[in-house]
Amino acid sequence: MRPLSSGKLHTTFEFGDLTVTSLRDGYVDMPTTRLRDESGDPLAAVPPAVPLFDGRLRLSVNAFLITGPTAALLIDTGASNAWHPTMGSLLDALAEAGIDRQSITDVAITHNHEDHVNGLIAPDGTESFPALERVWIGAGDTSVFTGRLAPVRDRVVPITGKAVVNDHVTALPTPGHTDGHTVYEAAGTAGRLLVWGDTVHVPSLQFDQPGISWELDGDQPQARAARRALLEKLAEPGHYVAGAHLDSPGVGRVSRHTDGNGFTLDYLAPSIA
Repeated sequence: MRPLSSGKLHTTFEFGDLTVTSLRDGYVDMPTTRLRDESGDPLAAVPPAVPLFDGRLRLSVNAFLITGPTAALLIDTGASNAWHPTMGSLLDALAEAGIDRQSITDVAITHNHEDHVNGLIAPDGTESFPALERVWIGAGDTSVFTGRLAPVRDRVVPITGKAVVNDHVTALPTPGHTDGHTVYEAAGTAGRLLVWGDTVHVPSLQFDQPGISWELDGDQPQARAARRALLEKLAEPGHYVAGAHLDSPGVGRVSRHTDGNGFTLDYLAPSIA
């Protein structure tokens, strides 16, 4: 995977016959008490290797556009103006990357939380993607399409199992964080890219210690098992990861520790939280 262009809000990679564009919506700072040990209790101490900003965890918020020879798919949409003011830059990121938002017909959502789905509606209340035809999302998360998101409800495609989204992308249900949490696997001539939402919140900690979970995981044991299974898959040759809360641009390769107890993430471009 080779970087082609970058700016303050985007990085575009060549990935064989696919193009992967990371889009930075912003960031959110969260309390360290969100971290949970394997008993579900708040983590006793945050390791020194985990960077803190005024005592809080900084989570990058990223979306990804996967473009292939026959179709393009935007995965996640950021928060728009519906949560913290440090987010909401997705449309600016698309413009910086030279992508016309009117060209986007398909959006896939990893899960129904604000920083992943609310960007379907622009800050001015209009639809962010005027040519939108389909919104893919796990069936367990479709109840989010009310109120602000009601205008796109008629285009929702519920995912109930492994599903083909287009010629290059397959949806893989990974419940745990939410009932409908879904990972999208892009397959091209250069390998496979797994795009996930809230599988990992704190990359400086949860690759090394995948047993650590997040307070907002709806089912912490299930989310922990899903994370472990995905990391095992990513450690295989030819696999890459792109994550909503990995340090922007959030694309890298995973390797297994020699002791078999943890993993390492190597970013493919300089990263920022």
